[in-house]
Amino acid sequence: MSPTAAAENGSVRSSHEAAGSIFDIGDSEILKLLERPRTINVERKRSFDERSFSEMSNIEHLEYMSSSVLNTATPRSCYDSHFMVSDAWETLRRSVVHFRGQPVGTLAAVDGSVEQLNYDQVFVRDFVPSALAFLMNGEEEIVKNFLLKTLRLQSWEKIVDEFKLGAGVMPASFKVEHDQVRKNDTITADFGESAIGRVAPVDSGFWWIILLRAYTKSTGNSSLAELPECQNGIRLILSLCLSEGFDTFPTLLCADGCCMIDRRMGVYGYPIEIQALFFMALRCACFLLKQDDVGKEFVERITDRLHALSFHMRSYFWLDLKQLNDIYRYKTEEYSHTAVNKFNVMPDSLPDWVFDFMPSRGGYFIGNVSPARMDFRWFCLGNCVAILSSLATPEQSAAIMDLIEERWDELVGEMPLKICYPSIESHEYRIVTGCDPKNTKWSYHNGGSWPVLLWLLTAACIKTGRPQIARRAIDLTESRLSKDHWPEYYDGKSGSYIGKQARKFQTWSIAGYLVAKMMLDDPSHLGMISLEEDKQMKPLIKRSASWTS
Repeated sequence: MSPTAAAENGSVRSSHEAAGSIFDIGDSEILKLLERPRTINVERKRSFDERSFSEMSNIEHLEYMSSSVLNTATPRSCYDSHFMVSDAWETLRRSVVHFRGQPVGTLAAVDGSVEQLNYDQVFVRDFVPSALAFLMNGEEEIVKNFLLKTLRLQSWEKIVDEFKLGAGVMPASFKVEHDQVRKNDTITADFGESAIGRVAPVDSGFWWIILLRAYTKSTGNSSLAELPECQNGIRLILSLCLSEGFDTFPTLLCADGCCMIDRRMGVYGYPIEIQALFFMALRCACFLLKQDDVGKEFVERITDRLHALSFHMRSYFWLDLKQLNDIYRYKTEEYSHTAVNKFNVMPDSLPDWVFDFMPSRGGYFIGNVSPARMDFRWFCLGNCVAILSSLATPEQSAAIMDLIEERWDELVGEMPLKICYPSIESHEYRIVTGCDPKNTKWSYHNGGSWPVLLWLLTAACIKTGRPQIARRAIDLTESRLSKDHWPEYYDGKSGSYIGKQARKFQTWSIAGYLVAKMMLDDPSHLGMISLEEDKQMKPLIKRSASWTS
C-alpha cells in the first residue's frame, strides 16, 4: 500500500456511495452547516475531515438527513432533551480521573451505593466513548494524556503467575491512587492478572490505535502519532497480532472473555468483535505509521493481512437467507481444496431460532466460525465496527441495517441495544457460562441491553445514510436512561428492567449517549471513527440475494 493509498484509506468519506454519502458536500457549505445552532456550542479546530470536504459536492443528502432526524423525533420538549444533555455532561465530568494534576481518563462508574470492585478504575475500552465526547466538544487534553499514559504502561514488564506477557500488550485498566500524606500519586495497571477469569484483554491495543487515529483526525495534528514512542507502541501491538504461527486462518485466535464480553460466554476462537476491531486497527495503523523503512515494512505486512482477512470474513462469517439455505444443505466430511463445507459444519447444528430470525432482506456477520462450529448469534459491536471500518461492503452494510429494522423488537426493544442475540438458556447456559449468576438469560452479556452501544449504532446509521434509525433509538434512550440514573445495562427480553447487578452512573452509558447526540447534530464528527472503503480490497464476485433485492 502506498503512502497516498494509506492516507486515502483514512479519509472520512463514506463508502456507501449508492445511497449518497453525507460527506459529498462542498467545503463552504459544510462550514455554513457547522454554524447552525448545536446542542453543545464549542470552538473546534478544523480537522482533516473538514479539509477533505473541498473535494466533494451535493448538499441535498445532508439536508435530508437533518430533516429526517427532526421529523422522526417523537414529541418532547426541547427543555427535557437539553436537561438530559446537561446532566450527562455534569456526570461525565465528575468521573474524570487526575494524575499529578492532569486529567488522564474517566472512572468506569461513579455509583456510591454499591461496592466499587474495579469500577473505580480507568478502562481502556470504556474510555473510548468518553474520549470521543471530549474530542467532539473541543477538549483534547484529557485524550492526549490518556493515550500517553497508557502507552507508558504498555512498556511495563507484565508477569502473571511467573509468566511474562508479550511486550505490546496494553492494560485492561489502571487505577490512580492519591497519597494525601506524601502528596503523591501512583498508578497501578491491570493486564489481566486481577481480572475476572484472569484473561488478558485482546481489544485494548486495538482501541488504543483506533483512538489515536480519532485524536489525529479531530485535531488535524499528527505530531502526537508521529512521536517515536507512539510509533513504537503501534508496532509492538502489530507485532503481537501479525506474528506467524500454526493457524491456517487470517483471523485472530482468542480466549473467552478477552473483549467487551469479559466473562465466559462461548466467544473463544475467532469472535466477530475481535476480528472487526483487528481489521479496523490495522487500517488505522496504515494511516498512522510513518513511511520510513520500518513503517513501510509494517504497512506491507498489514496490507497482506487485510486482503486475506477481508476475504475470509466476507466469505465465511457472512450470513443471509441464501447463505443460511446453503448451510442447511451442506454435505459433510468433504476433503481437498474443492470442499464447499470448508469447516465441516454439521447442518444439524443450525439452531431453530436462526430460521425465524433471518428476514428475506438483510444479513449480518455471525459471532464465530471455526472447525465444526459456527456461532450464529448476533453481536452488535462486531457488526457496527464492521460497517465503520468498511470490513462490510456497502451492500453488506445496507443488509445489516435492513436486519436491524426488520428485527427491531428483538435487537433494540425498549432500551437500546442488545449486546448479543439471542440469550443462551437452560442446559446450554450452565455449560457455556459455568452457571454464571450475572449472565442468566437476557442479562448482562447474555442478551442484556447496553446503552453504550448507542453511539456505535448511530455512527453506523449515519454512514449508511439512515439517521432515522438512530433518532428512533435515541428517543427510546431519552425516555428512561437519565431518570434511571444511567445504568450499565438493562435486563429482560425487551430490555425493560435495570440490570440486577448493573452499576448506576456508568460512565460509558453517559458518554455513549452524548456521542450519539453530537454525531446526529454534526455528522462531520463521523470522520473520527469511520473509514471509507479500500478500493484495493475487491469484494466477492458472488452476490447473495439480500444484497441485490
